Order: sequence, then C-alpha cells, then structure tokens
Amino acid sequence: MKFRSPTSHQRRRLLKLGAATLAMAGTLSHADTFPSRTIRVVVPFAAGAGTDAMGRLIAEKLSVVLRTSVVVENRVGASGAIGAQAVAQSAPDGHTLLLAAAPFTTVPAALPSAGYDPLRDFTPVGMFAQGPLVWATHPRLGVNTLPELVVLARRQPGALNYGSAGVGGINHLVLESLKARTGTFITHIPYRGIAPATLDTVSGEIQLLTGTIPALAPFIRDGRLKALAVTSPQRSPALPDVPGMQEAGMPDFNVLNYFALVAPRGTPGDVVARINAAMSAIVAMPDVKARLQRDAVEPAVGTPAELDAFLRRDFEGWKQVVQRQGLKIDAF
Repeated sequence: MKFRSPTSHQRRRLLKLGAATLAMAGTLSHADTFPSRTIRVVVPFAAGAGTDAMGRLIAEKLSVVLRTSVVVENRVGASGAIGAQAVAQSAPDGHTLLLAAAPFTTVPAALPSAGYDPLRDFTPVGMFAQGPLVWATHPRLGVNTLPELVVLARRQPGALNYGSAGVGGINHLVLESLKARTGTFITHIPYRGIAPATLDTVSGEIQLLTGTIPALAPFIRDGRLKALAVTSPQRSPALPDVPGMQEAGMPDFNVLNYFALVAPRGTPGDVVARINAAMSAIVAMPDVKARLQRDAVEPAVGTPAELDAFLRRDFEGWKQVVQRQGLKIDAF
C-alpha cells in the first residue's frame, strides 16, 4: 500500500485540530490535577503546643475535604523561622503549606537574621482563626486593672519583670507595644517557651506575662494568676469578666494571635483558591466551630487577598514597634 500525502485541505484540517487540542490542554488548570500526592502542613513549633494542635485540626479536616492524605510535619527552631524557611524553599505546587501564627510576622519584624520575608517569600492562602492574648499578673502584685499596672510601672521604672516565650515573638512585642504607648519601662525576660514563663509567674518569680487564653485560663480561674485585660479592643467570650483594651483606655490597641495557611511564593492561583475553599468548608463544620470556641478563637476565613492585607498590616505594624523602641535583636 502506498502512503499518500495529505491534500492541502487535509493539512489545514490537521493543523486546526492540533491547534484546538493545544488550546484545550492550555485551559486545564493546575487544580484539575491537585492534589496529586500527600500534602504536608509544616508546623514550625513543637508537637503538643497550641499551634501544633491547630495545625493537626486543619490537616485532619483538609484530608476529608480534599480527599487526600494530609500530614503534619513539625520543623522546630528559631522561634518558627526554621519551618518558615523550609516551606519558602519548597516546590510551589500546593503540596507543602505552612501553618502561620503570630511569630510568622513578629519574628522577621524584630530579627534581621530570621532568614525569610513573610510578604515576598510566600503566597497567602487563607486565615483560619484568630483571638486575643490575655495580660496576667501574680496576685501579690496588688493591681487589678491594666491602668493600675501602668501607674505602678511608671512609679517604679524597671522594677517589674515580664516573661515571654522568647525574643521577637508576639509575647515579647506586645509588651514593647504597651511600653511604647505608655512610656513605661518594664524589664523583659525571655524564656524558651511560654510554659516556663507561666510557671515563674504563678510562683511569683516574675510579675507579668501575656499568653493565649486557653494556656492561662486554668491559672486565672483558680486564682493563681490575675487577668487584667485581653489584648483586643473588646472582651473575649472566653473570659467575659475580663476587660478589653478599650475599657483599659487604649481602644486602638488590638493584638491578635492568628492561625493561617501560606504556601511558597509562586503557587498557582487556582490551587490556592481550591485550598481556600476547603478552609471555608472546614470552619463551617459544627465540630470545628465547637473546637475553636473551646480554644478561645474565632473562625476567620477570608480570601487570599484579605490574608495578604492582614499580613502586610501586621508585619509593618510590628516593624514600627521595633523601630520606635530601638530594639537591637541579632540572634534568637
């Protein structure tokens, strides 16, 4: 059998068919094949911490909604910077995500050595939840409100000791923000985690700290710590008897611990949109709503653009606090 060359008409039809095939291939989105393997949620803090618990909740529910395996990987060190650096260097395909909490923005705002930029190195995916911290002091200090604490700090500059989970973290910078607003000098004592700082406050070794409501509420309820205020303008439903910052005379003071997902810079927008939609579905689940309420945080899912705007405000705000206070932090 002889092979016959296609006629010019047939060649034109073949070219059109090829072009149409390429065009259809071009319309296939990344989300059509996502996820194609296990998704990793990197939690940059130790297993058992509050951030880890939130990461495991998100991972468990993502696996249900996206119908794939989702695992948590704890990459601990440098106040969360080790995990952030690892995700920033991962393939931007949606299969590696970072659970971002408050240190994601406070640490690079305070430490030039953090090794990552929260705005340039990541693609925002979506917020998950957020909630205030609570100011707490040892009862023997004899103050019952945050304004009373400020008066005492002004009367005795440097005499009060404040414990934090480490330099550059939200517990540290929320103190610096208070000092900047009130013109007070309170001595900062960094610990390796909020647990030892809490124990030293309970024992009276130091006088003041902030922490998440779930972490400090048991000590507040049994009288071993005195709650002065929460760090949001309004009261928290989890501590309804504790004033917000508006009642403390600082209505524009609003510091929130947050939980969000971010991906490596360059992650396709349609993949980001699919994960964001999954997060919206997750926070609507009754058991998740109940869990967040127990953890004293509010569901806060929005668009990736809204998370981007939040992170920019948070990062720039903390940089201003660092600059105003003249903090020189060169190492973790």
